[in-house]
Amino acid sequence: MRIDRRTFAGGLVATLAAPLQGFAASIMDATGRTVSGPDKVTRVYPAGPPAAVELYTLAPDLLIGWLEPLSPEAREFLLPEIAARPQIPRLTGHGNVNLEALKSAKPDVIVDIGTVTADFKSLAEKVQQDSGIPYVLLDGHLDRVGATYRALGHLLGRADDAEKLAISAENTIAIVTQRSAAVPSDARPRVYYARDKSGLQTGFGGSMISEPIEFVGARNVAADLRGSHGVATVEQVRAWDPEIIIAGDADFAASIRNDPAWASIAAVKNGRVHLAPRLPFGWVDYPPAVNRLIGLWWLGKIFYPDRFPEDIKTLARDFYTAFYHVTPTAAQLERVFAGSA
Repeated sequence: MRIDRRTFAGGLVATLAAPLQGFAASIMDATGRTVSGPDKVTRVYPAGPPAAVELYTLAPDLLIGWLEPLSPEAREFLLPEIAARPQIPRLTGHGNVNLEALKSAKPDVIVDIGTVTADFKSLAEKVQQDSGIPYVLLDGHLDRVGATYRALGHLLGRADDAEKLAISAENTIAIVTQRSAAVPSDARPRVYYARDKSGLQTGFGGSMISEPIEFVGARNVAADLRGSHGVATVEQVRAWDPEIIIAGDADFAASIRNDPAWASIAAVKNGRVHLAPRLPFGWVDYPPAVNRLIGLWWLGKIFYPDRFPEDIKTLARDFYTAFYHVTPTAAQLERVFAGSA
């Protein structure tokens, strides 16, 4: 694996040592709040896993730590110095905020990226008021990635790097949108997303969990179940009879082919069960961040191979170089794609 240090202005060590230019940038976040950053940003606290991923892609040296432990397999595809940073308490999704832990981390700004709701806006306002630390909430949906990068780049003083990533993301979104829109409705596959080891956790219609599948124009068989996600039954999946199953868990993908409870489903009968790559982060679902951009290409090739003729391994290598700051070897790419055919 080759580490790409172009993002780091002469190397990670040099970036860490070099002072940022003084600025006091103000942005309007996705909730309509105007948030001002300090004159110099050196430490950023991600409120949730999506923010941690996006911060890593743009300004890894500013990332205080990770909200969830990284597996040794995932660390292999990230900058070693940053992958080794400590686990820190999550601010979203897990009850009360640990203000003491937050303050002890001494962040200059807090960034959250994801679904923009009144509850998340209230959380941002409360945490900012109680801690005195600027808290920015940005939209994590795929069609907003470019705008989110630009806002984040402005706030952190990384506008040039943010623009490069924003353009790359928007090019992907434009190509995938154009090609998917041209597919006749009757040629759009019925797809079920089996999220966990049981195969029964799935993403409902319009949720960020199922967003990549729906974005590429497939018909999510669980679309009529509203909300974020939930548990289906095998009987429901059999009734939906998806043509393709996208699996998020390797054990489920391996076992479903010999499970009589799933045997009558079209996707299983026709060998159309595909394990989504997950290194260093999920290509389809978790966390629902910019890591899913490469997943759009992968899904496009599965759903409409004639419309997506590009070599997915080449696309993956280039994506990892630009967004994860490393260039994987051929052997590493084989591990990324293990079981995903």
